[in-house]
Amino acid sequence: MVRYSREPSNLTKSAKAMGRDLRVHFKNTRETAFAIRKLQLAKAKRYIEDVIVHKQAIPSSRHSNGQGRWPVKSARFILDLLKNAESNAEVKGLDVDTLYVSHIQVNQAQKQQRRTYRAHGRINPYMSSPCHIELILSEKEEPVKKQVETQIAPRKA
Repeated sequence: MVRYSREPSNLTKSAKAMGRDLRVHFKNTRETAFAIRKLQLAKAKRYIEDVIVHKQAIPSSRHSNGQGRWPVKSARFILDLLKNAESNAEVKGLDVDTLYVSHIQVNQAQKQQRRTYRAHGRINPYMSSPCHIELILSEKEEPVKKQVETQIAPRKA
């Protein structure tokens, strides 16, 4: 069994998915995940699909001073995770229309090293930056309306 960094507040009203991607870059995946945090599931999927076809950009808050990018590999992987978590929610019998991304986290995985051949017989490292992604979808809880309290008039003495 895989251990998540955070457990949902209500296990019966949430679905989880986790993945390890070797092909995408950690920085791009972190920015993509941060962009869909706390979004409704349908909006998150639509947003990621728009990023893949370059209709909307992912704002880069940490690594490139607010410029927008289209990290297609990261977006495809996160879209697959969203679909996986959605199918897990359907198996659990949750209402898919009320699901939202309650937790998404991207952690760096161990770097993998290959070699690239350079001029004059030199060899340089050719590193990849894989990452671990965990995602939790939860049902939106309807707030309970507060009952209006009636005030009792003070007694006259």
